[in-house]
Amino acid sequence: MNDIEALPSELESLMEAMPEPRIVVDMDYRILATNRAYRREYGDAQKLIGRTCYEVSHHFVQPCDQCGESCPRQGALKTGQPSRVLHLHHTPNGEEHVDVELIPIKDGQGQIRYFMETMNPLREFGMASGAQGMVGRSHAYNRMLELINRAAPAMTAVLLLGESGTGKELAAHALHSLSPRASKPFVPVDCSGMTESLFESELFGYEKGAFTGANQRKIGLVEAAGGGTLFLDELGDIPLSLQVKLLRLLETGTFRRVGGVETLRADFRLVAATHRGLKQMVEAGSFRRDLYYRISAFPIHLPALRERRDDLPLLIDTLLRRLAPERAIQVGKTALTCLMAYPFPGNIRELRNVLERAVLLADGNLIDTQHLPDDLISSAPPSQPKEHVGEIVPLEEAERRYVRWALEQTQGDKKVLAERLGVSERTLYRKLMP
Repeated sequence: MNDIEALPSELESLMEAMPEPRIVVDMDYRILATNRAYRREYGDAQKLIGRTCYEVSHHFVQPCDQCGESCPRQGALKTGQPSRVLHLHHTPNGEEHVDVELIPIKDGQGQIRYFMETMNPLREFGMASGAQGMVGRSHAYNRMLELINRAAPAMTAVLLLGESGTGKELAAHALHSLSPRASKPFVPVDCSGMTESLFESELFGYEKGAFTGANQRKIGLVEAAGGGTLFLDELGDIPLSLQVKLLRLLETGTFRRVGGVETLRADFRLVAATHRGLKQMVEAGSFRRDLYYRISAFPIHLPALRERRDDLPLLIDTLLRRLAPERAIQVGKTALTCLMAYPFPGNIRELRNVLERAVLLADGNLIDTQHLPDDLISSAPPSQPKEHVGEIVPLEEAERRYVRWALEQTQGDKKVLAERLGVSERTLYRKLMP
């Protein structure tokens, strides 16, 4: 190992005083220093000095951008400005999603000499999240998570777009939990099937005597969300006659309770979601154009399960632990192959239902094909990987074996295999690594 360059004392002192975990790396990716916050977060870091950042964070033998990952230093080198990416890091706490901000540091001649990296772990999305947490590690999932993390601190309205069952309410919860409004209420509103009278009374509340049965004043959901987040689920189902009332609320920031005369001020951050194609609805005249542009300042696409197929083993493991925490249930190799081949039109909701049924049918702690629905089994490839019958291996290893077997079936054509598996070539490259 080459001698490690000593940092200028001013830079080292500045980094030590910073409250976030930070490291400094040189132009050869070697870690030169860690600050107090980093050592407090991740323990004794002396063994890291001189090692490369990609080895420590990703266990790679080459830089991130050569192993299918985005690397913030590429953007920083090109622009000379700070650059941010979301990475999945190996840490003493296990795998963690980390928002990495990289700042280039220049010498007296204006040339970049070092890079300072700030690590902000997003533990709301850890591999072992709470009972309702989001999990994933695929490129499509990480891209979604990066957009959520970018949008969360702002007041900008966010529009979540995705098929039914992709977890839009969980994403809305994530936006709320990462925002400055996290300590205030999160109020969901199901817009499906709302009549005009119900929409107004639910959203805006009503005064005593406003209509028959209104025996006392009721606070509406807009008022209940004061200081927090209002989540309008299935926004595309709101009839045209009600869209103008919502537009007025969003544009003026005010409302009146049904039967009331006092104008009240609303204070909420809007997150909306729909499985419908709102652009097409606008062109068809079934959704107001002005309302669409008011709510779609920051759209986020939630990938379908077939777009993040390489997350299936992790999702299966996580859902099984949530469905049967008292049982160490695993999925057999043949059953896993069937699950990996199935398109899951109902997305994660359908996957959960399949696994819940399998848990009930399995007498032991192994889920096999006999515990899966017939239509799912029929989606499996005609031939299966040749493995030792009855051998139980971790799901990650089972997936790796399957991918290697599948590569043989495509005569080593990674592009074709990636298309057939529904993943990117970069993701396939990572899956093939030992």
